[in-house]
Amino acid sequence: PGTDAPVIVSADAYGMRYNLPTILDNMIYDQRLPAMVAVMIDNGGSERSMEYDTVSDKYVQFVEEEVLPRAEKEASVKLSRDPEARMTLGGSSGGAVALTMAWYRPDLYHRVLTYSGTFVNLRSSPEAPLGAYEYIEHLFPNTAKKPFRLWIQVSENDNGAKTASENRRNWVIANLRLAKILKDKGYHYQFVYTKGAGHTQRKVINNTLPQALEYVWQGYSSQN
Repeated sequence: PGTDAPVIVSADAYGMRYNLPTILDNMIYDQRLPAMVAVMIDNGGSERSMEYDTVSDKYVQFVEEEVLPRAEKEASVKLSRDPEARMTLGGSSGGAVALTMAWYRPDLYHRVLTYSGTFVNLRSSPEAPLGAYEYIEHLFPNTAKKPFRLWIQVSENDNGAKTASENRRNWVIANLRLAKILKDKGYHYQFVYTKGAGHTQRKVINNTLPQALEYVWQGYSSQN
């Protein structure tokens, strides 16, 4: 009580489907993670792609100005503003927005965890003509290294696995290329390629989420 809490902001209310509260309780008890808050935000239904696949600062602005203040009030907690104490989480298009939140607000988020991230040309805009594929084509290659720590996953039979790479709609190729760029730029990252699995497969998430969380929160100290 009275201290600023580290926080995970989860797209698609991800934790509710993948046992995040139980995993966090167990890992915090075992001192594998710091005590933290998880804010699990459901999507806007028919507006999900607009919210998640649009590469801009609008969604993170919504989270910071509307969602987190309400969560703090309703749960009587105070969330840390230290970017080292803040993580985004999501799968598919939720993975895209998890990266987008950190990309536009590196002053607030340094830790990112994605499953089957939709880093493809799914939603064009004037700011990002290739949608989230811009991270691969232009944004990461042409931008100085940001202070991120990332864990990303894709599956062998993920969306668009048989699609030609030039269409920029192959989730497998996109995540492989993103991982290579992260390596070339010297990021702290871990890339997991899951054989025989499909898009955001529940079994994959259940089997990897604890280790993924441990990796993403590596190096965290409340004294940061």
